[in-house]
Amino acid sequence: MKWLCTLLLVVGAAAQQVELPRPSAGSAAAWQVSSDGGLTSIYRTPVVPPVYLHNSTRLDSLFRDGQITLSLQDAIALALENNLDLELVRYAPRIADTDLLRAEAGSALRGIPLSVREAPAGLGNPAPGPNGTLGGGNTPALNALIGPGVQTDLSIIGSLPLSTGPAVPSFDPAIVGTVGWNHTSDPQNSAFLMNLRSLNTSTAIANLGLQQGFATGGSLQLGWNNARQRVNNPLLSFSPATSTSLGLTFTQPLLRGFGLAVNRRYIKIAKNNQQVADYVFKQQVIATVSGVVRLYWDLASLNEDVRVRQEAVASAEQFLSDTRHQIELGTAASVDVTRAEAELSRRRRDLAVAKSLVRQQETVLKDYLTRANVDAALAEAPIMLSDHMEVPSQEPIQPLNDLVAKALHLRPDIAQARLQITNSEISLQGSKSVLRPALDLIASAQNNGLVGRPNPMTLNPGSLGAGSFTGTAGDGFLIGGYGSALSQIFSRNFPDYGVELQLTIPLRNRTARADVVRDQLSVRQQQIRLQQLEKQVRLEITNALIAVEEARHSFEATRSERILQEQTLAAEREKLEVGASTSFYVIQYQRDLAAAKSAEVSALASYQKAKAALQRSIGTILEDYSVMMDEAVRGAVDRKSKD
Repeated sequence: MKWLCTLLLVVGAAAQQVELPRPSAGSAAAWQVSSDGGLTSIYRTPVVPPVYLHNSTRLDSLFRDGQITLSLQDAIALALENNLDLELVRYAPRIADTDLLRAEAGSALRGIPLSVREAPAGLGNPAPGPNGTLGGGNTPALNALIGPGVQTDLSIIGSLPLSTGPAVPSFDPAIVGTVGWNHTSDPQNSAFLMNLRSLNTSTAIANLGLQQGFATGGSLQLGWNNARQRVNNPLLSFSPATSTSLGLTFTQPLLRGFGLAVNRRYIKIAKNNQQVADYVFKQQVIATVSGVVRLYWDLASLNEDVRVRQEAVASAEQFLSDTRHQIELGTAASVDVTRAEAELSRRRRDLAVAKSLVRQQETVLKDYLTRANVDAALAEAPIMLSDHMEVPSQEPIQPLNDLVAKALHLRPDIAQARLQITNSEISLQGSKSVLRPALDLIASAQNNGLVGRPNPMTLNPGSLGAGSFTGTAGDGFLIGGYGSALSQIFSRNFPDYGVELQLTIPLRNRTARADVVRDQLSVRQQQIRLQQLEKQVRLEITNALIAVEEARHSFEATRSERILQEQTLAAEREKLEVGASTSFYVIQYQRDLAAAKSAEVSALASYQKAKAALQRSIGTILEDYSVMMDEAVRGAVDRKSKD
């Protein structure tokens, strides 16, 4: 029985080694297992820390002199530390770890989240009307202050489940124990037991079993069964009698459900899903950083437009003053003053609208960069942006094919899509295994023991006729206590053993055939979808390149237009001073100049956002903005804010 003792030691050691996987070091979403070690730790509830819903101290450090001084790198750092969309997806790798733990135990997977949330739309660039008026005279709509961002599902097969395939045996050993006692009393109607009114039996049992599954598909059952029985039956030689047995049964599938590939498929898929969860998290980091960049430059453009509107108000005030002075000199009509006052009122209204747009955009940005509501001082504090928009004089652009190849290598959504196809192909192995007939090898071995005391009610020899009953009470080998029964077991005095093959042949097997075809079709669909994604990458990069080029040309054109409008207005003023023009034309050229300046600001912001969109489509945006993934995982950025 040395092999049996060795088996018990191995299984016991395996039971002690079952523990929760360790999450990535420093993860804000990591759990901690509090235990004192040993077997008892696996029965204790792992401690998952409560969510942390407080803002990082970085925001307070940026609040000085009643305003928040914010660079683009500071904004990105705040998002990595506080953004709730990012914190939500930060738990996805930990959920993937729990699926791996289930798979290592032989259980089916529960799946991982594959959703990425985009940043809110914000208010965008300033959009003046044809006459230079901002907002059309209406109050700006709160289009971006309420509601979550758009959610994107990165699954390339939707919600199609993985095929079940053959059941995977439990890899976690389990000990099953049973202790019980019962009493039965059966009325008797037997010619052999004429003097026995009822047959009374009292039975006590104490059984212990061990179950263990293996990656080959086999399963092992070890049972140690004990029973002590007292019966008032005179036909029995021993009462009370103790029976015991120690048996081992091993079942191994030879066709359906056989092999490491089939029975470890959930483990392989779970390990791939860990990588998928990491890619989904990285995709969320990319979406968050891209959103911050867009919202930052939108706020910068709206701030610049406030400056444009202030210049327009100052110009209108100066024009009104000049017109009043001309009336005093008698060189202008009173209607010119009325027209100048109306224009000043229009420009002041535009300035008020521009300032309200800035406040709304600041609210959107603050909400996106914080975990919790900020105090009143921070909520009301204006944001002073320290980075300014600019267009480089030269901008080298790599060939399109090189950018596409780079994107296919770097983009996490493409990588996780390929892993999803791999997972489906692994799952298909389980479906194919079910097509086979079930052929199981069953081997068993059991040692038995029986001891007891002579039954005082045993019939005497000859009581039923000479030679009709001899009894076994005189067999001293079976007389004794529980120790004698154990001695019989380990001496293998009464062994049972056998081996058999059990074959099950399905005559139609329609369910298995349908699953295999469905899974193959699903793999084909995913391959087509991956091709679509790769084509979409090329399309995104192409459109992003066009957008960058268009934004650059638009900026150059609007800058030229603004310069020409300044020159035109200056010339018209000179004509007005000598009486060769009217205030109507000067006011009209003032409007044109304001519109040209706003268009220049809008084009400049469009270039910044188009450049960020190109960086995102290629997959280099994190590198370009010096985002470290370990900092994103921890939710803590080591870089200090700029003073």
